[in-house]
Amino acid sequence: MQTIKTLCSKISQHSVFTNIVIVLILMNSILVGLETYSAIVERYSSWLHIADRILLWIFTIEILIRLVGSKSIGAFFKDPWSVFDFIIVFGGHVLVGGHYFTVLRILRVLRVLRAISVIPSLRKIVNALIITIPSMGTILLLLGIFFYIYGVIGTMMFQSIAPEFFGTLHASLLTLFQVVTLESWASGVMRPILAEDGSSWWYFVSFILIGTFVIFNLLIGVIVTDVEKANREETPSPTDLKLIELQTELQEIKQLLQKNNK
Repeated sequence: MQTIKTLCSKISQHSVFTNIVIVLILMNSILVGLETYSAIVERYSSWLHIADRILLWIFTIEILIRLVGSKSIGAFFKDPWSVFDFIIVFGGHVLVGGHYFTVLRILRVLRVLRAISVIPSLRKIVNALIITIPSMGTILLLLGIFFYIYGVIGTMMFQSIAPEFFGTLHASLLTLFQVVTLESWASGVMRPILAEDGSSWWYFVSFILIGTFVIFNLLIGVIVTDVEKANREETPSPTDLKLIELQTELQEIKQLLQKNNK
């Protein structure tokens, strides 16, 4: 048993094994894309189904190799990415048995996300983005308050002028989302209202200046800062390593001084 465990551990950690899994995930992605073409599905449905079954069983064997090769079952399931892979792969078997084909198709698409769990650079970026969620939450709350205030003001001011854009609060919020993305905001939204109300320019200009150029850039800045921090913690630069070494030496000197004082 220990020999099998060691063999599975070596296989799962080998670069060839990882590259093969990446190629299979890409093949699965191509199959998922081909299934969106009705002409191809009508002509090659049986072949597509067989290929999907083969890939699913190969992924199952891959997960079992990683599971057996891990330090323990608990260690395997402590890794969120391993849990994600396990659910995606074994969930496919359960749903095939239950004939839940709509959900099964969704799981086929989700298998494409396994590229994130297999490719280390993608996994690093996603982990870094997850770390930024607490910081993003505060800014998104600020953005929500900002949208709500301008949504109420827009509904009060332009409800009678442009009911299709500002007739209700939720319509105003949807319009503001279009405006903040700078998608046809001038020709499609502002100018028709400006023709009826010449003073309405301040509403749109101030909203874009604050929403697009301030809050959105603040959100991007927080994400970039947190991603850089996460990358620095995972792969410290030579300067960071030197600082850690200096901190360790200072701590040792402090402990020696405390001993001498005693």
